[in-house]
Amino acid sequence: MPQFEPFAGVLPPVLTPFDEDLAPDRAAFAAHCRWLLDQGVDGLAAFGTTSEANSLSGDERMALLDALVEDGIDPAKLMPGTGCCALPDTLRLTRHALDAGCGGVLMLPPFYYKGVSGDGVFASIAEAIERIGDSRLRVYLYHIPPMAGVGFDLEVVGRLIDAYPETIAGLKDSSGDWENTKALIEAYPGLAVFSGSEVFLLANLRAGGAGCITATANINPAAIRDLYKRWADNNADSAQADVTALREIVQAHPMIPALKSVVAAYMGAPGWARVRPPLVALGAAGASALAAGLRALDFRRPARPRDRPRRVTTGFRFAIAPERRRSIALPPLSVRGCSSALRA
Repeated sequence: MPQFEPFAGVLPPVLTPFDEDLAPDRAAFAAHCRWLLDQGVDGLAAFGTTSEANSLSGDERMALLDALVEDGIDPAKLMPGTGCCALPDTLRLTRHALDAGCGGVLMLPPFYYKGVSGDGVFASIAEAIERIGDSRLRVYLYHIPPMAGVGFDLEVVGRLIDAYPETIAGLKDSSGDWENTKALIEAYPGLAVFSGSEVFLLANLRAGGAGCITATANINPAAIRDLYKRWADNNADSAQADVTALREIVQAHPMIPALKSVVAAYMGAPGWARVRPPLVALGAAGASALAAGLRALDFRRPARPRDRPRRVTTGFRFAIAPERRRSIALPPLSVRGCSSALRA
């Protein structure tokens, strides 16, 4: 893997589509990744929480990563999740990502055992780095204690940077605690710190952070990327309010089923709504409520493209409240239709 600049900007943790047998749909996965890159995202954080990564086997993750590379996606744009509970699994996935030429890996700490010490969390990452022993490796720590129950505190992050300054490249903070993100940015200015939600994107950038790795970028990538690009403009606070409003509508429902429901509707592909157990699909009532919320934001069905667009020339409109109505031109999804639930 060549030496790459640290990731920065907007990266979606890519949704994973499943076929009728609940096997990963490689073609649909690659097509969704191409569409996201077409919309201007800065990279793809496949196999994170939103990807249902911990419901995928190691072989499935590696096959999906191979599918992206075979489809012509630049591996330098890829930050696959490789952290697992078992050290051998972490090593296997990380080595595979290195061999594929990925720009970095997103690494959870082992998360089954709770209440582990900082020494234990440090050792889990240090052991992986030492055993891999490859100077090409760039690790982005994944801090998500609300889900994992285990995370990276400030001291452990500092110890890892001190021990492996060329390897520890960044951190995704999905704690939901802006003060923690801010403390990381201030304590470690050379670390690429990403917020785990676009709700904190503007604050992150103003504090000197790197951007966001956010689930909602699976459906609203262009608007979030536009905020990243124009964060210093006079209307940045208004743009932040817009993307936050959409996020709040979606996260009022179980996040992963909700996002898949939206993609399924815009794609005219009901199969996209499938999730693997223990997750449960949103269902008709939930999808209808979500659709109503999106309509209230004027999140409209895009025009049907003649083919998968290589360049964006048209869009649909996304507006918030009438009293401060401001429309943003968003590029069209590569879709063939939309369910009746989401038709404006």
